[in-house]
Amino acid sequence: MSQRSQQRFVVVHRKSRMQELVQRFNTWPQARFYLEHNHVDVQDYLDEHDVYQQRLSEVERCLKERGRFQWLERGLLPNYQFSPDDIVVVIGQDGLVANTLKYLKGQRVIAINPDPARWDGQLLPFKVGDLEEILAQVEANRARIKSVTFAEASTNDGQTMLAVNDLFIGPKSHTSARYRLSWNGQTENHSSSGIIVSTGMGSSGWFQSILAGAMGVTGEASHPLKKGFAWDDRWLQFAVREPFPSQNTGTSLVFGEVTESKPLTLESLMPENGVVFSDGVEQDYISFNSGCILTIGISQNQGSLVSP
Repeated sequence: MSQRSQQRFVVVHRKSRMQELVQRFNTWPQARFYLEHNHVDVQDYLDEHDVYQQRLSEVERCLKERGRFQWLERGLLPNYQFSPDDIVVVIGQDGLVANTLKYLKGQRVIAINPDPARWDGQLLPFKVGDLEEILAQVEANRARIKSVTFAEASTNDGQTMLAVNDLFIGPKSHTSARYRLSWNGQTENHSSSGIIVSTGMGSSGWFQSILAGAMGVTGEASHPLKKGFAWDDRWLQFAVREPFPSQNTGTSLVFGEVTESKPLTLESLMPENGVVFSDGVEQDYISFNSGCILTIGISQNQGSLVSP
């Protein structure tokens, strides 16, 4: 048995698809009827749930031998008070890791892939069987730590939002966003589908789809950012989606680096339905309507992800 630790371990997990369906339909038989009625493979949902629960049980057994630990469901992250010395264990997928990092202040995160046959897990370098050894390394301060740069959006009325992967600034629905963009000493009015601002961690995600579309239009076979950039790089990349040229709107400021000396400033020209959200979580947003001036830069807070 391992020596018991004086530190606390916080295990972040999420509902399985099966549990989310039960929440939606009240009971599993009702959820199962819905799936089978739509010719969906029910067994896949059951298998995924069973594997995930098994991995959670294995994590519990490991941590019970080491000391205090706390279960934390994803939905409780925004209101949970982490202690500075907490060691955080996240049981995949990738999105859960990114979502967890956003609510931390440098606490070390061990990311576990619960089902490598199902999830690629670019942010999930460990399996449950690795946990005991990795915990020993973390507690002895011998583990490798990868720093993760965050983006930060702040408004002129004092609201702030962090992003681990990316920020979206634009309309709630499929309409045009109207705003004034200022960057690197230049200013331009825009009408577009919104703006993506990507971190290094997010540069292999949503940002790549925007880059691929631009390369397809121009016929280019490659781009310097095709493989993204490093997670700890202290810069961000912004890209304007579908900028529209007109008498009052331009298309010259649509792609560039955001650094500590070159922040991005956006002034909303939309009376309503403008939003800012991060990491694909649309429900948690800041309103971006007329009168709102948004400054986007690099956060002083950084993530700490344990690496093999």
